[in-house]
Amino acid sequence: MNLASIPSPSTGVIELGPIPLRGYAFCIIIGVFVAVWFGNKRWIARGGKAGTVADIAVWAVPFGLVGGRLYHVITDYQLYFSDGENWVDAFKIWEGGLGIWGAIAFGAVGAWIGCRRRGIPLPAWADALAPGIAFAQAIGRWGNWFNQELYGKPTDLPWAVEISEGANRVAGTYHPTFLYESLWCIGVALLVIWADRRFTLGHGRAFALYVAAYCAGRAWIEYMRVDEAHHILGLRLNVWTAIIVFVLAVVYIVVSAKLRPGREEIVEPDRDTTPGKDSAKDGSAKADADAKDAADADAKDAADADAQKDPLSKDEPGKGRTAESTEAAAEKG
Repeated sequence: MNLASIPSPSTGVIELGPIPLRGYAFCIIIGVFVAVWFGNKRWIARGGKAGTVADIAVWAVPFGLVGGRLYHVITDYQLYFSDGENWVDAFKIWEGGLGIWGAIAFGAVGAWIGCRRRGIPLPAWADALAPGIAFAQAIGRWGNWFNQELYGKPTDLPWAVEISEGANRVAGTYHPTFLYESLWCIGVALLVIWADRRFTLGHGRAFALYVAAYCAGRAWIEYMRVDEAHHILGLRLNVWTAIIVFVLAVVYIVVSAKLRPGREEIVEPDRDTTPGKDSAKDGSAKADADAKDAADADAKDAADADAQKDPLSKDEPGKGRTAESTEAAAEKG
């Protein structure tokens, strides 16, 4: 018998009049805002412009949501395409089901598009956003608590989460793996912040550190979960994914440190690289240069005119020399 446990919400939806506020979606939205806000502070500290992180997030977030959902649906296709299941449920993202691997991969594609349009390096932007993403994951994991999903094995620990009877679940107390991952992500964010200050990480290494540290935690947390999953050689698919991505992240850190040590000196150019504005700026600069040349020419002409009017500036026949001759003759006399 448990003397203490974490109760689960009786419902994952709060009705605000005609508008349903779903706990899962609310956690995702709050996480995105925190990631953009904190990433913006770090981007400015690196010499970037305010608002750039948000502008690129407009591309990264939708791509990330699509990628996260695709990964979940593909790896858990039996939940939507098996006999008796409704494939339309694959589009009900508010009911839960986002794979972080797909979210990061597709989000990176969206971020690359946004960075390319702004003329800034993707690795520098990713470094600035890395701890914010970890904080966002820490917040987003509480959406699983609202939906009573992704819990671990049964336990009677004081921090066990209470799960009620429902579809594909049995009432009882279980390891709150969503809580473990939330706390782990907070630790990852703090680790990246510390390492970035201590070692001046650049060229994507802060982001790679976030990826490696997250994978290290996800592997053992995933191993505790009891929800249905595909297995390869006795391990859950996401455990293998975490191991492979961890290795790739570590390799990137090592190789990148040798090829491109230090940190980017300039992360965002001063000029506006918005399409259609470069030509306008070039034309304006040319017009300014032409105006300056014309002003210099006018000033030169005016100086020449003044010089011609000044009798002492040039010898004039019958004037300057006559005066000098008269003075010489007076001295002789």
